[in-house]
Amino acid sequence: MHTKLTNKSWVLITGASSGFGEEFARQYAERGHSLVLVARRLDRLQSLAASLHQQFRIDVVVEQVDLSDVTAIIHLHERLRERDIAIDILINNAGHGLQGPFLDGQLDAALAMVQLDIASLTAITHIFGQDMRKRRRGRILLVASLLAYQGVENFAVYSAAKAYVLRLGEALHRELKRDGISVTTLCPGISDTGFATAAQQKITPALKLLIMRPASVVRAGIHALQSGLISVVPGWANKISVIFMWATPRWLHQAIFSRVMNA
Repeated sequence: MHTKLTNKSWVLITGASSGFGEEFARQYAERGHSLVLVARRLDRLQSLAASLHQQFRIDVVVEQVDLSDVTAIIHLHERLRERDIAIDILINNAGHGLQGPFLDGQLDAALAMVQLDIASLTAITHIFGQDMRKRRRGRILLVASLLAYQGVENFAVYSAAKAYVLRLGEALHRELKRDGISVTTLCPGISDTGFATAAQQKITPALKLLIMRPASVVRAGIHALQSGLISVVPGWANKISVIFMWATPRWLHQAIFSRVMNA
C-alpha cells in the first residue's frame, strides 16, 4: 500500500507488523512522521498502514521484506531511493528468539536467529547509516534486550545475539556522533508483545511480575533516542536488575537470573 507522499521526515520501522514495531509505528504516527513499515506479513502491515493513515493523516509506505535476506535489504533501499524517500529515523526492531537447551535445538533455527538478529541488523544499519552520513543527520535505534547484559541458560544464542546488538550500538553511538548521527540501544525486559509466545518462552511466576506494556517501553526508547542517550533500560525493576548484575559476581547473578527465566 502506498499513500501520497509529502516532505515530512520519514521513519523506517522493521518488524512493524506486531509487538514493539507496531507500537513504534503508532507513536511516531501520533507525532506526525511519515512511515515506512517493513515486515514479512503483508496483510498485517496493510491493515496497520490503513488505520494509521486514516487516524493521523500521515503518509505510509508498506514494504513486504524478508529481512533475513541481505539482498532483499539492498533492494528495499534501492526502491526507497527511487521514490526519493530519505530515512531520517531508523528503528531496528526486527528479531526473534528461542528458548531451550542449546544442543536440543535445531541448528538451522539457531543460525536463522543469528542471521536476522545480527547479520541483517548490521546490514540495514550500515546501508541506511551511509545515507545519513551524507546528509550529516539521522537517528538510529537498535532494539536489544535485558538479556544482552549476560548469558542466560536456555537462551544462549539469543542473549549472545543481543549482546552483539548492545555492543554494536555502544560503539556506533560514539563513532557516528561526529557524522551527525545519533545511535541509541533499547534494552527491554519481558514485555506483553507476543514475542514470548513466538519464542516458545516459558513465563515463570517471577517474570509475570516484571511484564511491561509495549507502549511504555517504546515511549522510553523514543525519548532516549531524541535525547541522544547511548542506551536505555525501561522500567525500574529492569534497571535494578542491571545494577545488580554490575555489582555482583558473574556466577551469582547468572545463577539467579537462570532461575528467574527458567524455574
